[in-house]
Amino acid sequence: MYAIIRSGSRQFRVKKGDVICVYLLDAEPGNAIEFREVLFIGETGGAVKVGTPTVSGGMVKGELIDEVKGPKIQSVKYKRRKNQYRKFGHRARYSQVKIIDIVS
Repeated sequence: MYAIIRSGSRQFRVKKGDVICVYLLDAEPGNAIEFREVLFIGETGGAVKVGTPTVSGGMVKGELIDEVKGPKIQSVKYKRRKNQYRKFGHRARYSQVKIIDIVS
């Protein structure tokens, strides 16, 4: 069984036991997380449930493992002939979530 969930502005295809990185969640490591925006649930027998826009009664349970940092992203602002050059960057933080169960 697998599901497609929405967290933040991104969608993830998950199944039981997967570890995903979502945008930073406001919870402590070890806490249970529930994703209620389930867009699609597919079962092994070929039966599917498609949400309009979400599946009613669908939920994905997970456990917050830890906070991790993503890759460093660097960018440059440059104006030719003006002697202006500026280099800057950032590194986003993500929450690592382990999927425990899919409830249809």
